[in-house]
Amino acid sequence: MAARSQYEELARQLSAVGAVKRGLARILPATCPGGSATVLMLLAKYGEMRITRLAELLAVDMSVTSRHVAHAVESGWIERFPDPADKRSRILRLTPAGDELIDDLTRRTTEMFAHHLTDWSDDEVGRLNALLSRLRDSFSCRGSGGCVPGKHSGDCRAGQADDSYTRTPE
Repeated sequence: MAARSQYEELARQLSAVGAVKRGLARILPATCPGGSATVLMLLAKYGEMRITRLAELLAVDMSVTSRHVAHAVESGWIERFPDPADKRSRILRLTPAGDELIDDLTRRTTEMFAHHLTDWSDDEVGRLNALLSRLRDSFSCRGSGGCVPGKHSGDCRAGQADDSYTRTPE
């Protein structure tokens, strides 16, 4: 286990990650708030789903999820259609315009990181990705899933979705 001072420094560093998140928010098109972008990214990653599943992945209240979905539907980025298994429910899926926006968001994000991390090696970026993934997995493993800490890369979260695009603060 790391020394207490290491955890204190980690808390300070993670607080400073707000600057990176603000940078990501600045590259979004004016018509696409962060919550909508996150909804689109989750649909791109996992495919069609019910809004209840989307709320779980976002780890936010259903009313917040509904607001993001409504904006994305009004913008033409996603569509709702009846769930064949339960006609009372709706399934969400990306439209071609949503797919185009995902491509644009991916390009913008990649360009932003490439610009700001020009002095980082491929190995350093890879290590950061691996460590951030492990950090996220460690927090997921401490939840109600009852997984074994120390097993990451999906091992400890059998049946749980990867939440690499979740937790938009809105």
